[in-house]
Amino acid sequence: MKSIKRLQTAAVSAALLCCLSCGGNKSDVAVASEQAPVETTAEITATDGTTTYRPDTARIFHRDAIDREKTFIVISKKELRLSVYADLNGDTTLIARYPVCLSRNKGQKEGTGDMKTPESEPGKPFHIKQIQDASDWTHDFGDGRGSIRAYGNWFMRLETPFTGIGIHGSTNNEDKLPGRDSEGCIRLRDSDLDHLHDNYAHVGMPVIIKGETQGDLPFEAKARKNDGQKL
Repeated sequence: MKSIKRLQTAAVSAALLCCLSCGGNKSDVAVASEQAPVETTAEITATDGTTTYRPDTARIFHRDAIDREKTFIVISKKELRLSVYADLNGDTTLIARYPVCLSRNKGQKEGTGDMKTPESEPGKPFHIKQIQDASDWTHDFGDGRGSIRAYGNWFMRLETPFTGIGIHGSTNNEDKLPGRDSEGCIRLRDSDLDHLHDNYAHVGMPVIIKGETQGDLPFEAKARKNDGQKL
C-alpha cells in the first residue's frame, strides 16, 4: 500500500486534519454513472423562505470525472445523510448525498452490543480499511424472518475503535431508511451503495461521523451557502 497523503484542501485540512490513503486507487478517476440513484425534486420550504430537500432524497451534485483519492465522506446523525465531498480545483465541493439508516440508540458508541453508531473525534476521521463483496451475506434480526440477505453487494469496513462497523446496504430493510434501526452500522439503499462503490469509495477513504447535535463543519456551511441552502 502506498504511503498516506494529506488531503490538499485548506478548508478540510484546517477543520479535519484528514489523511488519504492511496489504497491501490491512485489513478482511479470515476465518472458518476448514468444509472445513478433515482433523484426526486420534492422540496421542503421553511418559514424563512429557505429550501431543503427531503431527507430520503438521493442527490448527485457533480457528474464530472472525480479523482477518488480526493474524496471523503461525512455522515450526519442529525440529518440521517451520508455526503461525499471532494477537492475540486482547490475547493471542497459537495459531490453526492444519500439517505442513511443509523443505530437504534443515539449517542457515542461505548462498547459491543450497545446498538450505537460510533462518532469520530474532531480532526480524526475514521477510514475505510476494507471493501468486501457482501452479496451473499445474511443476518438474523431476531424478528422471525430467519437468516436473510441484509447487506447489499458491499461491506465497506471502517477502521474504528470497535469491530464490525461498516457502510453497507439495506437488503430486505429498505423501508427503515432513512431512520434509526441498525445495530451500529451505516445502511444505504442497495442502489445508493452500488453508486457509492462504483464512483467514489476506496480503501483509505476518510469517513467523518458527526453526533446528533453537531451542526455543519465550516466547509459544509460554505457548500450550503453556495447552493442556496438547497441541500
